[in-house]
Amino acid sequence: MKLENPILLHLLWALLLQALLLAVYWRWRQRTLQRLGSPALAARLLLGFSEKRFWFKNLLFAGAVALIVLAIANPQQAVRRTPPPQLSADVLIGLDISQSMLAKDAPPSRLEQAKKMVRDLVASLEGERIGLIFFAGDAYAQMPLSTDYEALLMFVNNATPEYITDQGTDFAPPIDLAARLFASNPESGHALILISDGEQHAGLPLERARSAHADGMIIHTVSVGADAGAMIPTANGFKRDFSGAVIRTKTNPAMLREIAAAGGGLALSLNNSNAVPSLTTAVNGLQKSAVEAKAYIEYVSYFQWLLLPALFLLVLEQVLWWRKNGKTGKS
Repeated sequence: MKLENPILLHLLWALLLQALLLAVYWRWRQRTLQRLGSPALAARLLLGFSEKRFWFKNLLFAGAVALIVLAIANPQQAVRRTPPPQLSADVLIGLDISQSMLAKDAPPSRLEQAKKMVRDLVASLEGERIGLIFFAGDAYAQMPLSTDYEALLMFVNNATPEYITDQGTDFAPPIDLAARLFASNPESGHALILISDGEQHAGLPLERARSAHADGMIIHTVSVGADAGAMIPTANGFKRDFSGAVIRTKTNPAMLREIAAAGGGLALSLNNSNAVPSLTTAVNGLQKSAVEAKAYIEYVSYFQWLLLPALFLLVLEQVLWWRKNGKTGKS
């Protein structure tokens, strides 16, 4: 058992202040009555007054305040929950974060359009283990296969080309990395979704895609950007080559179609609104396997069991006040 807001217990010091004030008041009251000098006059002034009821009413009020403070502090019990195993396929999203993805021919940029597509895709999937790979000239696992979609989307939203120093675009590293990550759960269906503008500067992606598909991986591709291409913005204008000429990056959907064909998957484009529904259908059709869900701690609150007796004490205190004033006719 623990308190969610233990600092609120300092409010209980107010009860000590109440006790001190009552003691001071009682002492002053007794001295005042003694100064009257007439027991008969004091009895008339104290008509209907009960010393026991006075202290009992204040005790009830103090008890109610103490219970309310404890309720606000919210006592909690930690309970370990273990969800039942769930059927899940394994999906890796390979997001191209090379500098060419900053081009604005897919407003506000290719990369931002790709991020939006990932958010929409994750929202359409339920229960699948999803991991994230960033790639450019190299690839690395930004997030392992997991059902923690909130963490995955945080990494997606923060993705920039600065995450990878080896720029350019090579599709072979993300395919090889995906094969290693999928190896931990061979019973599930495996799908790699590559989201890129398709500019291939190195590597032999088709051979890797065929080999990975032969081992059970399905590779889908999604092209981002317009066929006309665009310039790559930088802090000082636009990216230039060694001769000083402005570089114009062009998408290469043909390369992505070839990779998808070699990987046995779909070749889609963000220019087409059916990209997310098509991928969702493809992922739902993958073989599922039982995956142990991660146990978690849930805190059960008990504040209501303190508020109920506090309410009872306050009602009882008011009943005593009403009975006293109903009998004496005093306010």
